[in-house]
Amino acid sequence: MSIPSSQPVKSPQKRPEIIAMPEWLRRPIGKASELSAVQKVIKQRHIHTICEEGRCPNRGECYANQTATFLLMGPTCTRSCGFCQVDKGHSPMPLDPEEPQKVAESVSLLGLRYVVLTAVARDDLADGGASWFVQTMDAIRDRNPDTQIEVLTPDFWSGLDAEVQQRLRIETVVRAKPACFNHNVETVKRLQGPVRRGAKYERSLDVLRYVKAVDCSVPTKSGLMVGHGETKAELIEAMEDLRKVACDRLTIGQYMRPSLAHLPVQKYWTPEEFDELGAIAQDLGFAHVRSGPLVRSSYHAGEEP
Repeated sequence: MSIPSSQPVKSPQKRPEIIAMPEWLRRPIGKASELSAVQKVIKQRHIHTICEEGRCPNRGECYANQTATFLLMGPTCTRSCGFCQVDKGHSPMPLDPEEPQKVAESVSLLGLRYVVLTAVARDDLADGGASWFVQTMDAIRDRNPDTQIEVLTPDFWSGLDAEVQQRLRIETVVRAKPACFNHNVETVKRLQGPVRRGAKYERSLDVLRYVKAVDCSVPTKSGLMVGHGETKAELIEAMEDLRKVACDRLTIGQYMRPSLAHLPVQKYWTPEEFDELGAIAQDLGFAHVRSGPLVRSSYHAGEEP
């Protein structure tokens, strides 16, 4: 049906946060030729990266540098966090028995010297996927003995067992000696419910605390997103809580809404405010801090001490 000439055609209305998005959050996606090498290796082996599944704003830069953060145990998470782009579901696909070798082969083909392994939450698995981290680490080291491996883990809490089982899962990964053990608290204590559905603030602090109890020589790391409505005072409190459990490293970045189905952005923090937060974190004693609008958990991870 044609539209009467007296009724002008209206342009599609843009999302408010896209209209309001500041220039410092806009960046080129990268050249297709620079992206293709990593994408080809990943797609041919039917493995996943959080760069793609999470729509990371830095994937163009990282792919151009032939780096990636591998997402283990499939693309479907058993949690339903309000900020995350990764698919959700209660019945994830069975583990691919060849995934550890596929990841190790990809590391070799891409010539990576520092690898980050993360994973969806797999509350359906008996050990939450802890042994899968170790199997993948072993496979990488067999093929690439000089490559350092950082892990970015879920909290390994299924809700079906006692705290002792969670600790056994954490210990399984720590005993494999990662170059760094990363677990994100994501946001301040007050906002854990709407932002991290199924997770708890104190439980995440306990993960980092127990890593140090198992092996104090393993560096620990955590990340905070800003833009959910938190205050500076609440962020400082979260940093102080992380230091109380001897967390060594911290990342702070801006939350960017992946879709209209996700939590809206409450505020875009300025680069100057990120600099201030970074300075506060350093004063609190973190050994390494990355604070900026586009900083993410594994951004330039291999450059850390």
